[in-house]
Amino acid sequence: MVQKTTKIVDKMGFHMRPANLFVAEMTKYKSNITIDFGGKEINGKSIMNIMAACLKYGSEITIKCDGEDEQAMLDKAVSMIENGLDD
Repeated sequence: MVQKTTKIVDKMGFHMRPANLFVAEMTKYKSNITIDFGGKEINGKSIMNIMAACLKYGSEITIKCDGEDEQAMLDKAVSMIENGLDD
């Protein structure tokens, strides 16, 4: 398992459009992805779980990936989040 802590930089937060883009990209990987936010673990391949988490601008999250392509998945997930997804 690999993990990295980052922050939501999109001023609108992790709303429907970026969540959809994120999930679409993460489902291309075989590994599992979990977003740890405030002690809750969120399935990073589930748009409903991401939306329910209410990830707002400035929220600190930890991305955890586990599986055969975990490092590539983590790198892509962190890159998407740190580049604003919607900007």
